[in-house]
Amino acid sequence: MGIFDIIGPIMIGPSSSHTAGAARIGQLARLILNDELTAADITLYGSFAKTGRGHGTDKALVAGLMGDGPDSIVIRNAIEIARKNGIKIHFFFSEEDAGHPNTAKILAYGTNDRKVEVVGRSLGGGRVMITSINGYAVAITGEENTLLTHHKDVPGIVASVSRVLADEYVNISNMRVFRKNKGVDAVMIIHTDDPITEACKQKILACNPNIVNVMTLKKV
Repeated sequence: MGIFDIIGPIMIGPSSSHTAGAARIGQLARLILNDELTAADITLYGSFAKTGRGHGTDKALVAGLMGDGPDSIVIRNAIEIARKNGIKIHFFFSEEDAGHPNTAKILAYGTNDRKVEVVGRSLGGGRVMITSINGYAVAITGEENTLLTHHKDVPGIVASVSRVLADEYVNISNMRVFRKNKGVDAVMIIHTDDPITEACKQKILACNPNIVNVMTLKKV
């Protein structure tokens, strides 16, 4: 256990789970969108829905979506700043059981009709977990450099991607594959010691015709 597990993260309060965690969920959603934010539909569940506004959860999520971290003073006026910048934000409050009390679903829109749906949980102490991207189950904490591939569920994908990373001297710390059904679509998540360069990303995209998309996420 580290010192920050005891005293919590550097943040704008009042809550490490409802404020700092929410900001990090927003930051990761922005990275996954990989575009300038133009609008967001945000659904809050459980404790986020019931007490979130009192803890600034709504403001923190919006601040994160604009690229600001848990320690940014932007959190205090994030919603007003977003609207002044022409970013349309809509909140929804659900009584549905999302499987965790601090859960947010973000449908984020970017330029050129780009959009992504991200579901994230705040685990306490500023720690978070992204559990779904566009309906695919994932497990992303934002604490490591992350590579995601969306690919056809066929043999050889792991070998192809691993070969490229080895050629680029990128060390893999851990890897998981998620799929909806056997032989259909799958998502592979690889955590690496070093960030993935754009050139390496393009090599991975080209290394196997069954790879549909490649995404990289830096630490937040």
